[in-house]
Amino acid sequence: MIDVIAHDRVQELRLARPPVNALDPGLVRALREALVRAREAGAAAIVLSGQPGMFSAGLDVPHLLTLDPSALRACWTDFFGLLQDLAEFPVPVGAALTGHSPAGGTVLALYADRRVLAAGSFKVGLNEVQVGLPVPPVLYRALVFLCGEREAARLAVGGLLLDPAEALRVGLVDEVAEPQEVVARTLAWAQELVKRPPTALATTRALARKPLRDSFADVDASMIDGVVDQWFTPETQGVLRALAARLGKPRA
Repeated sequence: MIDVIAHDRVQELRLARPPVNALDPGLVRALREALVRAREAGAAAIVLSGQPGMFSAGLDVPHLLTLDPSALRACWTDFFGLLQDLAEFPVPVGAALTGHSPAGGTVLALYADRRVLAAGSFKVGLNEVQVGLPVPPVLYRALVFLCGEREAARLAVGGLLLDPAEALRVGLVDEVAEPQEVVARTLAWAQELVKRPPTALATTRALARKPLRDSFADVDASMIDGVVDQWFTPETQGVLRALAARLGKPRA
């Protein structure tokens, strides 16, 4: 579910779970394992990418609706583990948002060092409130880190999805490029960055990203239990099942 492409010192990890790179437990595990292997192989930077027109549609809601509380808890634990992996990753990470990147797609990008989004009719943003899910504090803090308090509040409370121009204006992405140039532009950024003296780069980057790392101090069993409990409330189940019905039958 992950295609690995070497670009000299930069390794591209391309999500490959058709049709929309929806994040299910298998894809989350595959991405965590790919990050470990990339670091072991000596990659100086990572670029996450997707297919043309689609980075990731977010969590695989139809599949997650088939899980019991225990399995769902394990899924959320692994997902937050992936985000912490990205927040703490020792080398720069770029997100080449090759198309639509709502919800979980945006969440992955929050923890990258740079986000390049495809120009066009694509959407990016945290629409959790629209689908009946409160934004967890750790995700909200990452949004504040990127966009500042005022914009983060507007975006999160409204559950807003933005077009590329608006996403660039509020700081949710760092660059908008033509779709065929998104991966190349992200790779160019990574390849230029890794020319810096490595110790100076790593030390300064660690300082700059400390708020992201620190935000995971509150991600514990009780926090995840709260996410799972909310998932099974009538309000959230009603909205999610209506969404799943529009997307298609749940996948076991």
